[in-house]
Amino acid sequence: MNSRERVLGALNRTGYDRIPVKHEGTPEINRMIMDHYGLTNMEQLLRVVGDDFRYVEPVYTGPELRKFDDDSIEGYWGEHYRYACFEGGKYLESCYLPFANVFSVDDLDRSLFPTADRFDYSTIKEQCVKIAKNGYAVCFGTAGDMDFINSIARARGTEQVLIDLITEDPVYLEIMEARFRFYYEMHERVLQAAEGMIDFTHIGEDLGTQVSQIIPDETFERLFAPKFGKYFDMVHSYGVHTMMHICGCSRAFLPRLIELGLDVYDVVQPTTPEMDIAVLQKDFGDNLTFCGSVCVQTTLAFGTPDDVAKEVERRKKLFPKGGLFLGPTHAIQVGSPVENVIALYKTAGSLNEVIDESITSIREGKASTDINMSKLF
Repeated sequence: MNSRERVLGALNRTGYDRIPVKHEGTPEINRMIMDHYGLTNMEQLLRVVGDDFRYVEPVYTGPELRKFDDDSIEGYWGEHYRYACFEGGKYLESCYLPFANVFSVDDLDRSLFPTADRFDYSTIKEQCVKIAKNGYAVCFGTAGDMDFINSIARARGTEQVLIDLITEDPVYLEIMEARFRFYYEMHERVLQAAEGMIDFTHIGEDLGTQVSQIIPDETFERLFAPKFGKYFDMVHSYGVHTMMHICGCSRAFLPRLIELGLDVYDVVQPTTPEMDIAVLQKDFGDNLTFCGSVCVQTTLAFGTPDDVAKEVERRKKLFPKGGLFLGPTHAIQVGSPVENVIALYKTAGSLNEVIDESITSIREGKASTDINMSKLF
């Protein structure tokens, strides 16, 4: 089986030669893996761990995203990002929020709203062909696409957005609508350009916290469900499967998301309440494929390689013919031992420790150990 056949076998519950895997790691973790194996680029890393998915992306051709004297950089919505450093690594955090003090729709600077016209889609088909020739499942999108809570908060402020969601503030609703139009049109243009070669689209919305859902059911139904339903319908009209990144405790939303058209739930965090993966598989496994489930907060960070192997074996036993794309519950975090990462993929049966040193990226676009900026915008 090649990767695409393996992934579709898991999706359709027809079986596979090994469980499909999907890798996520912080730039520091990716560098650690690359140094361990003497790798020089991300494509080599993905082949070593046996990642079965590859992504296409359009080329940004819009106004130059500026860099500033304080080392910050501009995002698609006029927000600025700067690295916040911590022991062992760094993350990009928003440091200028253009919509933070906007309290009337009349004061919204709509010139900051990007459009799908700012991207060139002419290389999408070529990227798909290259990925398909190498036997991988073809995907488009990121966990930051749509993403009406986190990503708007990066341009407006987290506290303000949480208030907006409850009060249904008109300013927030207009930004939300603009964000929906932007990603809906971008995704449709990519699907059109791909001419049937994309297997999955990927969006995100963090609907859960570590202990509970982040918004009430009623808010989800009024503000989010119509948009996700329309988007899923559009994607399905092209014969493509839908994948959605959702962090945290979000079981309460799964029945409705299935009704709306979600095919793949990315990622299961089994240490949060009501997210035991065996229970999720029993309750929703006939209608939903899961992704992730190997915990970055406990097992991968603080366990032993044997602990990791046992967790992976439990997943393989629970999903013998499909229903899970195995991987970490989020990007593997700084401090996780390389031995644990190796144990994850070795036990999955995907680890390939001998790699062709001449391999480079199999598509145009980003392929680095640094943060993928498109996930933030």
